Amino acid sequence: MNLILWRHCDAEDGVPDALRRLSARGRDEASRMARWLVERLPADSRIVVSPAIRAQQTAAALGRAFETVVELAPGATVDDVLRIAGWPDAAVTTLVVGHEPTLGEVASQLLHGEAGDRRLHKGGVVWLTQRDGDATAVLEAAADPGSIAR
Repeated sequence: MNLILWRHCDAEDGVPDALRRLSARGRDEASRMARWLVERLPADSRIVVSPAIRAQQTAAALGRAFETVVELAPGATVDDVLRIAGWPDAAVTTLVVGHEPTLGEVASQLLHGEAGDRRLHKGGVVWLTQRDGDATAVLEAAADPGSIAR
């Protein structure tokens, strides 16, 4: 299974938290990261997204249909993300658009066996692959808006 974790891009400050929108910088980041992802993302990929506006706007930059999953809102747990993604048994590549610290904890859990403090940059992507029927992962790719050409 391929599991892709994409942290929402830069957002404006404000409350309530769930209604925060992408900033101008965040919209640019989302566009660049979406271009990078679209070149690599299989056509049959499943895309699941937090209901927070900034995550919805980040995912919308892909130009593909996605599912909004309430359980991916800020405060989601590692177990929530893995269950929703179907790790490690899902038949298709799954892209999760969500929040920190959860996505970093998921990456750490799958790569190192424990949910450590491995934060993704705003707009950052970590692409993990499950190998050999094991619940651990290997890192296939990692990128963030600073590493993608404008």
